[in-house]
Amino acid sequence: MALHIVLVEPEIPANTGNIARTCAATGTHLHLVRPLGFRTDDAALKRAGLDYWYAVHIEYHDSFADLQAAYPGGRYFYATTKADKYYHNFEFRDGDFLVFGKETKGLPPELIAANRDTAMKMPMTDKVRSLNLSNSAAIVVYEALRQLNFPGMN
Repeated sequence: MALHIVLVEPEIPANTGNIARTCAATGTHLHLVRPLGFRTDDAALKRAGLDYWYAVHIEYHDSFADLQAAYPGGRYFYATTKADKYYHNFEFRDGDFLVFGKETKGLPPELIAANRDTAMKMPMTDKVRSLNLSNSAAIVVYEALRQLNFPGMN
């Protein structure tokens, strides 16, 4: 098994490329939920991921519902600034899905409202609205991997 990062309607190719590189480095699967704000042959996307694309297990989904239908037993954790609990207060398991929204709007409010018990946020000052998407994904995936004792990594 592996952890999963889910990007719901990502808009900035460089962020997705950076996240793909993190996935390659950690053995994490990447799921992209359409519509995407770029083409997957975008030069910025490839440049950010450098030459690691071959090492990324990537799946495309036409909607978040399609993703959930493909993985009906999955545990989903939703990153949002509107959560009550911090990401480090959750106990992650191998196979969990870490879900992130688009850069400009985050996850849909109805998705957060329906999943308050698995919504997570990162501690930060009130000087910024949010962290960069690729930084957020890296922070959470490495916390989940730390809890799992970094399986398959040296």
